[in-house]
Amino acid sequence: MNGSVEYIGYLAMTLLVISFIPKQLKVIRVINFTGCIFFVVYGAMLGWKWPIIISNGLIAVIQLYHLFVKKAAVVEDKRA
Repeated sequence: MNGSVEYIGYLAMTLLVISFIPKQLKVIRVINFTGCIFFVVYGAMLGWKWPIIISNGLIAVIQLYHLFVKKAAVVEDKRA
């Protein structure tokens, strides 16, 4: 296996584990989103390992939803 592929996997794993340390939810979501993106790249570099790509891609989309769409809805509710 190519060394750079392994480094991407280790980086993704490290970011995922680190995302459980912070107490602020926004920080957790940003770090977790970044880790998921690296896992998607890792899955592609391994030769399109779809279970890795799909699961982490979906989690990344969920994190983006909570960071931007849901936050915008909460701000609008507070204005009303």
